[in-house]
Amino acid sequence: MPLSTVNGHEMYFADTGGEHRPAVLLGHGFFLDHTMFAAQAEALSSRGYRVVTWDARGHGDSTTGDAPFTYWDTARDVLGLMDRLGIRNAVVGGLSQGGFTALRTALLAPQRVTGLLLLATEAHALSEEDRRNYTTMLDELTERGPVDELLVPLSHQIIGEHPQAEQWRRLWKTRPLPLGLPARCLLERDDITHRLGEITCPTLLLRGSKDVSVPRDRMEFLHTTIPHTSPLHEVEGAAHAPTLTHPEETTAPLASFLDSLEHR
Repeated sequence: MPLSTVNGHEMYFADTGGEHRPAVLLGHGFFLDHTMFAAQAEALSSRGYRVVTWDARGHGDSTTGDAPFTYWDTARDVLGLMDRLGIRNAVVGGLSQGGFTALRTALLAPQRVTGLLLLATEAHALSEEDRRNYTTMLDELTERGPVDELLVPLSHQIIGEHPQAEQWRRLWKTRPLPLGLPARCLLERDDITHRLGEITCPTLLLRGSKDVSVPRDRMEFLHTTIPHTSPLHEVEGAAHAPTLTHPEETTAPLASFLDSLEHR
């Protein structure tokens, strides 16, 4: 997996390198990394798409840096990575915080984003209740570390009741937690609902039917506000990370949507 310096920090990414069909950039969710899209990268690259997945600041093998940052900054990271790889325009997407970044990438550089893949994401800021709950959880992780008492319920929220949840817990016992500046970015993200009408590229919406992290109504709001969106697709039985637990059911609508863009 290559390393590149983008906007002053080290950024890790994986690039399938396909050149026959459009490039697709995918950003992962909080407490995850680029490998959450491994199945999708393999499947889509076999169809000729160039798939680039990347680790956000403070996640995986990407560094955090010393200064506070926002999802507007991570959107600039995506554009910087595109420049680094010689990608003029691409379909940009992501899950949860990866979707926060994708939305802002489309707003910063609409001429470079030919489509959006929005998985389990939203344009709202955190509600006060969610902010309090997440702040408490992150403070406890800072104080106590990755103990099972905290990781088990968090893994069920993100992964669901699935064997992947145990694998996720083992991973976060061996690497630094994305606390500090990455957590601040998550907690203090701004509301961009008033700007969604500016997004004119085709957009796919997808979530797990059992996702409790991003309520269904937040994604329905994207459907009614972004001009050219698909109906909301739900992966039955999946929680917040359907790419991991239901790879085939997630990849199929992504592939269908990407194929449809070439016929527009």
